[in-house]
Amino acid sequence: MACSYLCPCSLLICSLLAFLVSGSQIQKTFLPVISFDEGYTQLFGDDNLAIHRDGKTVHLSLDERTGSGFASQDLYLHGYFSASIKLPADYTAGVVVAFYMSNGDIFEKNHDEIDFEFLGNIRGKDWRIQTNIYGNGSTSVGREERYSLWFDPSDDFHQYSILWTDSQITFYVDNVPIREFKRTESMGGDFPSKPMSLYATIWDGSGWATNGGKYRVNYKYAPYVTEFSDLVLHGCAVDPIEQFPKCDNTESSEAIPTGVTTVQRIKMDSFRAKFMTYSYCYDRVRYKVPPSECVINPKEADRLKSFDPVTFGGGRHHHGKRHHRSRAGHVEAISI
Repeated sequence: MACSYLCPCSLLICSLLAFLVSGSQIQKTFLPVISFDEGYTQLFGDDNLAIHRDGKTVHLSLDERTGSGFASQDLYLHGYFSASIKLPADYTAGVVVAFYMSNGDIFEKNHDEIDFEFLGNIRGKDWRIQTNIYGNGSTSVGREERYSLWFDPSDDFHQYSILWTDSQITFYVDNVPIREFKRTESMGGDFPSKPMSLYATIWDGSGWATNGGKYRVNYKYAPYVTEFSDLVLHGCAVDPIEQFPKCDNTESSEAIPTGVTTVQRIKMDSFRAKFMTYSYCYDRVRYKVPPSECVINPKEADRLKSFDPVTFGGGRHHHGKRHHRSRAGHVEAISI
């Protein structure tokens, strides 16, 4: 297909739209799980990156010297990208584990980005998960959402996935969609539209990751080790020299979701009602008028307003005790 890399990757999109996943499960056995050497290269961290002898599981660690990370060997324009991740346990305040797409190394002033970020916490408090989206360098318009989870992500591996097409981005946790972001005409170039690499990193985010920097990484608990497995790169690879997509690998497309099904939407709504703790669309401190792509859900608005009336309702600060739910004291399960 002889088109520039800014054009839609029509062959891949057709394959994504041609099949429908039954229920909410993506059949892993049909997806092309690749070894580290087949699809990735080390980004930084020296021996803080270790490849398991099966060649398909990667350990990333953070210590006093450095964090670590890896990146895909190819750039991609749209596709389905996934990994099973196990996070560090115990005291993890200030630790950030990221699984994301970006082209910041190529487009320094107008980069695109699609983020999963996992934010550590003090002992007894839960990991938090954050998603974010940037297009064309629109970092001044933060599009963050933040959630708690219905499980402890340090106990075992869980699957985290990104579906990126020319019209929408969907984030999944264990094949349950947790966020659907649709492109709108009013967004202009703010929707990610240029080829990106896939990255996985662990690093010290003491300045902001836990309570705005109140709790920092404590290296007496180092090394902090996170594990990545079941690495899936199923997308439209872009030739960096000729600058057009190579979309000839469409096999196994039946295993890729085409978007959010009716059953999945029920589960997504349930997840967001129980576990979403922040969304930029409802932040009245940052945005007096929500950004144009926001679709306001009255139930979400009411729940977040009750959770934080200052941020989400324009109310006044109250200085009494705040009550927080903890998994140790109250386990709330999501029906999936």
